[in-house]
Amino acid sequence: MAHMHDPLWIAALAAVMAITGLVSGTLAGLLGVGGGIVIVPVLFNVFPLLDIPAEIQMKLAVATSLATIIPTSIQSARKHHARGAMDVPLLKSMIPSLIVGVLIGTVIAVWVKGTVLTAIFAVIALLVAINMAVTGVDSRLRESFPTGPLRQVLGAFIGGISAMMGIGGGTVGVPLMNLFGTPIRSAVATASAFGIVIAIPATIGFIWAGWGNPLLPPLSLGYVNLIGFALIVPSSMIATPWGVHLAHTIPPLMLKRAFAVFLGITAIRMIWSLVG
Repeated sequence: MAHMHDPLWIAALAAVMAITGLVSGTLAGLLGVGGGIVIVPVLFNVFPLLDIPAEIQMKLAVATSLATIIPTSIQSARKHHARGAMDVPLLKSMIPSLIVGVLIGTVIAVWVKGTVLTAIFAVIALLVAINMAVTGVDSRLRESFPTGPLRQVLGAFIGGISAMMGIGGGTVGVPLMNLFGTPIRSAVATASAFGIVIAIPATIGFIWAGWGNPLLPPLSLGYVNLIGFALIVPSSMIATPWGVHLAHTIPPLMLKRAFAVFLGITAIRMIWSLVG
């Protein structure tokens, strides 16, 4: 892969990563979603333009996204906890099952082909998009979050799916908690801490699994590209306030529908790429 060591190619990769951070940060602030649900699709679409081998495109996107979630989740969780919005008892009770789910999801993700990861991302993204398109701002199935085994099953599901998709706990966790009676602000705050629990072990797993892979671009630690990590994190933090500012000028339901459209289009493009 000699072309990936060309200085111009590395500069192009760096530019793509910085732009990805700006896009994900803006949409995260605007739509209230974790950056991973934006980062993975953007990288999935631009990696082919950089001639990154198809075999590693999705794993590289997922792993790099997971690495960026670690610092952003820590920052977000600290802010939410300081405001008292986080449901700490619920978080503590779900940590063991989240970790179990992450470990299972990471093992699956590193052993299956990239096309399987793409299919998983596309299907879950499409389901989330449909849910956001047809439900209200605060729709719910019941008034309280389940306890006992069902709570642990939900935690393992959130952890496993998030690890395989390269996302924090928000994309899957917030809709589930909201449906089961957790107020939306508390769900968002609690899910911000899910991101820490999910991203750290999953990132370690992807680093181990990709170690020494000759197809990887330069400055990669396993499947985590360090150029992406170094540029996406600061650029997304710079851009998030831009999205927050825009969010205060647009009705919440319109924001929810806009994100549903974005996610639906992303999922359909991924499915089309697999079928095609």
